[in-house]
This record gives sequence, C-alpha cells and structure tokens, in this order.
Amino acid sequence: MPSTLEDRVHLLNDRPVAAGPVVYWMSRDQRTADNWALLYAQERAMDTKAPLIVAFFLAPGFLNATMRHYGFMLQGLEETEKSLIRKNIGFRLQEGDPVREVPRFIESVGAGMLVTDFDPLRIKTGWRTSVSEKTGIRVVEVDAHNIVPCRIASDKQEFAAYTFRPKVNRFLDRFLEPFPRLKKHPFGEALNKELVPWQGVFRRLKMDRSVSNVEWIKPGERAGKAALKRFLESGLNRYEEDRNDPARNGQSGLSPWLHFGHLSAQRIALDVVSSGLKPEDVRGFLEELIVRRELSDNFCFYNSSYDSVNGFPDWALKTLDAHRTDTRPYLYSPEQFEKAKTHDPYWNAAQRQMVQTGKMHGYMRMYWGKKILEWSPSPEEAMDIAVTLNDRYELDGRDPNGYTGIAWSIGGVHDRAWGERPVFGKVRYMNEAGLKRKFKLEPYLSEYGG
Repeated sequence: MPSTLEDRVHLLNDRPVAAGPVVYWMSRDQRTADNWALLYAQERAMDTKAPLIVAFFLAPGFLNATMRHYGFMLQGLEETEKSLIRKNIGFRLQEGDPVREVPRFIESVGAGMLVTDFDPLRIKTGWRTSVSEKTGIRVVEVDAHNIVPCRIASDKQEFAAYTFRPKVNRFLDRFLEPFPRLKKHPFGEALNKELVPWQGVFRRLKMDRSVSNVEWIKPGERAGKAALKRFLESGLNRYEEDRNDPARNGQSGLSPWLHFGHLSAQRIALDVVSSGLKPEDVRGFLEELIVRRELSDNFCFYNSSYDSVNGFPDWALKTLDAHRTDTRPYLYSPEQFEKAKTHDPYWNAAQRQMVQTGKMHGYMRMYWGKKILEWSPSPEEAMDIAVTLNDRYELDGRDPNGYTGIAWSIGGVHDRAWGERPVFGKVRYMNEAGLKRKFKLEPYLSEYGG
C-alpha cells in the first residue's frame, strides 16, 4: 500500500478498533476504483481478517436536491453495488438521517471500525462529528477526493490561488502516485442476499420531481472513464485555446462525475500527465483540476459561511456595503431569474443552458453570477438567488466548486479589489460589451436563446 495513504487519514475519535466487519460509509466518493477511502478500509479489514461492507446512507431532501440529482446518483450507485459484489464486498443502502442511521447500522452488523470520506460542507462535517461522538468504535476520515489532502495542503483559509498554489505543488510529487487495485476481499461474504431495488427506492424517495433528468450524460464509473478517454483523445490538446469560449465545446465536461465521485481527480491527473502532450499544453487544465478545485475545498472547509455574504473577505464586505443603496440598472425577482426573463439575451441563454442541460459554460457561469449581483436589491439576496438556482439545476450543484465560484463572482473571494464602480464597488465587474468583444456568441445564442 502506498506510503501516503496514512497521510490521508484523519482520526475522528480515539475509540478502539473492535472485532467485527470494517464498514466504509461511502458518501462523497461514490466509486469502486481509484478510491483511497475504500482501499484504506480494505487494508484495515485485511489486518483483522474481517468482512468489508460499504454502506451508503440516503438522506431525503439533501440540500434541496431534485430528481435530476438523485436520479444521476442512484444510477451510479447501482453500478457501484455490482462492482463491489464482484469483489466480495458487501453493499447496503440505508435511507434516513445519517446521524441516526449510521450508529444503528454499525451496531446491527457488529462493526469493528468505521471509515468515511472527507467532505468540507457543513452538513457533512456535522454528520461525521455527531456519528463519531455517538459510536463506541473508531471512526476515521480519508480524503479520497483531493490529490493533496485538504488538511495537509494548508491549515488555514487561503487568500487566493497564488498563496495556495505553492503549497499544493510542494506536496504534489509525493501524493500524485498510481493507485493500487482493489482486491477481491478474502474474508467473509458480500452479505448481499439480494440487490437493492433501485427503481423502488427512486419511486418512494421524497424529492422535488419538477426538475427532470438530463439525457446527454450517463452516470457511473464506466461513463466517467469513457468521457475522460474522449477528452484525452480529442479535447485536451485544444483545451487551453478553446476552454473560455462559450461557443466552442472546449471544456472537459467532467464535473458531474467528479462531483458525485464517479471519477477520481487523481486518476484524471495521472492520465493527463501520461497523455504524451507537452507540459505547457496541459498546464492550464491541471491548474483548474488541482489548484482551483482543491482551493474550493480549502475555502469551504475553513470558512463555514461559504454560501453567504459572511464568507466574503473584509474588503469586499466593506465595498459592497458602501454601495448598498446604489441605484440598480435593473431589478429582477427570483422567479424572473429562474425563468430567464431578463433584458440580457446572453444571461438568459446561460440560465436556459443550466435549466435544460444541468450545466453551464464556465465563463458564462462567472458572468451569470456577476449580473445577479447587479440586478438584485442586495448582495444577500443575490447570493441566495445564485446558490438556489445553481443547486437546483446544475448537476454539480451543492459542491465546493459551485459555492466558491459564486462567492468569487459576487463577493470577491480569491480575487483582489478592482476599480470602483456603482453597485459592485471594488468587486470585479463583467458586462455584455466584454462578452461581445471576446467571443462570437451567435452559436451559443442560437442554441440556448429561447
């Protein structure tokens, strides 16, 4: 087992390891392959010659997730279940509040140890803390999502990418290592007398069913690996040139699989590095995949107000407050924003893209957030509208990347002060003229203009 695996482990309590199965509480990293948390759980189970069980605790109404999100996730978990059984590893799906259901489950199977994922979001942190306090066995967390574990990369909230980048790069050679294969587990039986009735789970789950599934993307590990292969073969070589243009299909499109943990960021990085392209040709993509993505985890982990104005830096709070009473050129209600009923065809197209496809081009996502600030009565209302819409429609909603991107757009997080102007104060400004100057957006408007 790689020497860095123990460095990914964080002890959540100091209880003893007891006799009995090792349970991996899968949450953020919903995959069998390339999963450090699952590999660690198997290593501990091998040490004690114990069965290994993976359990997923399905929380109804999780952060207002919709049918779009639950459908994608459940289909991916169905694939994971089958992969685990082939490895003689049990899989259980439990429904209900994890704070209540996790202790019940580990007691029911006589677990000797609980392993779980790292996740910086408040609700997940609260779950882990409560469970670790309630249970009598050892509980550990393994950072399987970041290439450089969040706690090791930095012990504080970083000001910007330029302060975070050297810290990550210092550890990158050490942590960017090949994955060992998950073994067929030699102890116990998979304990699955029958497969989870996935369609029944989906039918009875309480959720908002008004936001439909999207057809352009398939969930699961196999689909994620296929998308990565396509990007490496036909997209990576043009990424630097095409990625910012909304009229070109220049982004990787991998964020849904990354968000649900169907695809490992470390696997992507390893495959990019070994793609045969020159370092200067892949540098921009690796910057986004590693530095920017892991900076988002840093922000959400060390700033519990990541989804409100209270998470903004002091300079941004002061300048936005100073311009709080400025006259807005337009004011729109949350319903008008949601239905893409603004005067701006570019903003409307971005909103329609998100509603229809579950994604939005990254450059338009910045513009989208900036304009919500400009056309809302207050920064507080702008933040609430942006977070609500992003989490409702984006397949990668309820994610550190989304919260951090919105906080950058509206509140200057990870940015600097710019020239002062109405409404924005010193927060960076974007406008329609800039879009027209940089890009030929007729194809984008044609596709999503309504």
